[in-house]
Amino acid sequence: MRESSYKSYDDLPLFLNAETVAKVLGVSISSAYELMHQPDFPVVRVGSRMVVSKEKFMAWVSVQAEGGCQ
Repeated sequence: MRESSYKSYDDLPLFLNAETVAKVLGVSISSAYELMHQPDFPVVRVGSRMVVSKEKFMAWVSVQAEGGCQ
């Protein structure tokens, strides 16, 4: 498991790319890319890049923690 260098919500950038998502969740970058391709993940496409706003990311994490989407 990777250790995140982000210790608080305020440390996160406004938009997270796959590398940042991987660091925050403690997963591999390839796992983060797989996650970002899931239909329920709040990804925004900017050209060929995929990013997620930190607000939407945290909301998604909360739903997952509550056992929301399977």
